[in-house]
Amino acid sequence: MTLSEIPPGVTEQIRRALEEDIGPGDITTSLLIPDDDIATGRFIAKGRFILAGIPFAQEVFRILNPALQWTSLFRDGDKIGEGDVIAELSGKTSAILTGERVSLNILQRLSGIATLTNTYAEHIQGFMCRIVDTRKTVPGMRFMEKYAVAKGGGYNHRFGLFDGILIKNNHIAAVGSVSEAVRRARGAHHLLKIEVEVETLQDLAAAVEAGADIVMLDNMSVDDMRKAVRMVQGRLLLEASGGVTLDTVRTIAGTGVDLISVGALTHSAAAVDISLHLIK
Repeated sequence: MTLSEIPPGVTEQIRRALEEDIGPGDITTSLLIPDDDIATGRFIAKGRFILAGIPFAQEVFRILNPALQWTSLFRDGDKIGEGDVIAELSGKTSAILTGERVSLNILQRLSGIATLTNTYAEHIQGFMCRIVDTRKTVPGMRFMEKYAVAKGGGYNHRFGLFDGILIKNNHIAAVGSVSEAVRRARGAHHLLKIEVEVETLQDLAAAVEAGADIVMLDNMSVDDMRKAVRMVQGRLLLEASGGVTLDTVRTIAGTGVDLISVGALTHSAAAVDISLHLIK
């Protein structure tokens, strides 16, 4: 991704993050740093992780001062070692200091998501299934967080309510049955694949009979997941979901499901440690 490819909504979100942090002005920097002072800032890793978020961190400084010169020494998706210089930024000292925290917040969080995703992906190596994300993201950060999942070796589920049909248990409760929910969805949106969330093998059978394209096995036991795989015999995709952890993900992959969705990728990833060192 290049800066020109960042969606306008994401740029606006970064602007709001800067406004939140700066408010009417960076008091400390304005008092201490002359406007013509020049420096170089180095983003330095303080641990091992998978990098994600470079375009968005760079966008922080483009918004503040387009004259700043950014040089990336690694690419998103790269494995970073402790002490590595990730990127360098040269230009007005005041702009570097003012954008420091917002840019670090973005890099640290997104790299944390990419790193956790990569760990999940490594746990299921050898199995023909994918780790996918969910909509359990920080409000306003979804594009960036799903970007980080992809850079960590995972795959993106639907982005929002608008780009995929996923019939969940409350939808089924509202219309009365799995079959009726699928019938209504199929009649209205014949070009989109239909995914149905089920909690029992009985509901799985109903979803298959109704013509679902994908079935989410919600909080099913591993034994029932194996039975589900045998039931569908490859006629549709099966997604395992609910309470997946690093301790259980490989066993789940071994059942033969096609997808494993993990909310923890975005709602529980720990930020990595990165610092910005100023060099005069």
